[in-house]
Amino acid sequence: MNTPQPLLSLAHISKQFGALHVLDDVSFDIHVGETVGLIGPNGAGKTSLFNVISGLLAPTTGQVWLDGCNLKRSGPVQRTRLGMVRSFQTSRVFPELSILDNIALGMRAGGPGAYAWWQGRHHHQASLAQADALLSDTVFSGRGQQRAAGLSYGEQRILDVLIALAQRPKLLLLDEPTAGLSEFEAQTVMTLVQSLHAQCAILLISHDIDIVFAVSDRIAVLSLGQLLTIDQPAAVRAHPAAVRAYLGDLANV
Repeated sequence: MNTPQPLLSLAHISKQFGALHVLDDVSFDIHVGETVGLIGPNGAGKTSLFNVISGLLAPTTGQVWLDGCNLKRSGPVQRTRLGMVRSFQTSRVFPELSILDNIALGMRAGGPGAYAWWQGRHHHQASLAQADALLSDTVFSGRGQQRAAGLSYGEQRILDVLIALAQRPKLLLLDEPTAGLSEFEAQTVMTLVQSLHAQCAILLISHDIDIVFAVSDRIAVLSLGQLLTIDQPAAVRAHPAAVRAYLGDLANV
């Protein structure tokens, strides 16, 4: 039986800033339909690894592969076109646009021609119709014409995730998607992600251990730039180095 090709493959990723090693020989794969949580103490290298994957940082050594394509010569824009979508810790919605138009922009960004507005009015109308369908089963159902500027912080974060999902990503990088959210808002975000990501892979950074262990198929633990382990949640809870580095008493919860 043939093993499926990983969607994302990290091969011996290291990153140095002078004498400082922020990443040290990190290697792991992620497959389509898989959610991998990325945890570790502050300064472990999580954001640096996200920046290397998304093309904002070039690795000192190592390679990133997406769907069999070596990304060495691909910047952030090219990686987005190949199906990599990233959310950030701060909201990136367009406040003056409606909820519907924000989602429609995401639809167009992930489709053929992206932002080629000259393609005609029918393309714009098709994007709006697709955006409306995406909103129908969310907290924004019936609110598509509301301006994003009038949303609460938590609702803007939910809209951020919807915009990312609207781009039909192959790989979705989520950087603290539930930070600052209420328990209900955080659950809404993660339920939405889990219900719509069957055709992509997700790499998730979060300090919310409960969420990471609830939604992840596997969890990668970084410490001082090194990958301590990547395994199923139960195995990570029982991993001595992971417990010492990050989980602490939570390993027994």
